[in-house]
Amino acid sequence: MHLLVVEDEHTVADQLKQLLEQERYSCDVAYNYRDALELIDEKNYDLILLDWNLPDGDGLSLLKLMREENTNTPVLMLSAKSEIDDRVEILDAGGDDYLSKPYSNIELFARIRALLRRDTTQKNTLLQCKELTLDTRSHEVKVSGNPIHLSQTEYSLLELLMQNKNIVLTRYQLNEHICREYNSLKQSNLVDVHIKNLRKKIGIEDCIMTVRGVGYTIKDK
Repeated sequence: MHLLVVEDEHTVADQLKQLLEQERYSCDVAYNYRDALELIDEKNYDLILLDWNLPDGDGLSLLKLMREENTNTPVLMLSAKSEIDDRVEILDAGGDDYLSKPYSNIELFARIRALLRRDTTQKNTLLQCKELTLDTRSHEVKVSGNPIHLSQTEYSLLELLMQNKNIVLTRYQLNEHICREYNSLKQSNLVDVHIKNLRKKIGIEDCIMTVRGVGYTIKDK
């Protein structure tokens, strides 16, 4: 898989490139709008990781231009902006997913894998396990077709687990995902409390499984 990272901070971009290559992705880097546009015109990428703020433009404008020119490459927007209106603007402009900074690497790679699994002409935003469904675009969660209400943290945990079905995620990884401040990582029982609430709301036996001494997982069967 050939990915493009568009990020103006050289250190961040180079670190991200190194991480991606460690996961055996091929990766190019553009540090500004102009170079990104040239690379997109020259090469066919499987996925673009696009920062919102660029020194000679902005990622949202680049995204809109790509879609106007019928470039259907999946785009994961990365930004420190986290307001709902910002996320809506990205999706309306043709973005496929959004990740606010700071983010955990486990979440980043989960979202990359999810986007790469999608067909570029018909993207499936529905995650499913037994009677449980989660729509990553509308953020609707349903059990047997009936919607259930989750808090933002509960939704975030469930989405990550469903994006990593059959993979055991440790309590630390899950805690890192929901806690943006490192001091909060010391609250070791925080994940357990949210998982307990999730199980109660979902009401499906053996949906979220405990791996004793490690963490949690969701299995297909």
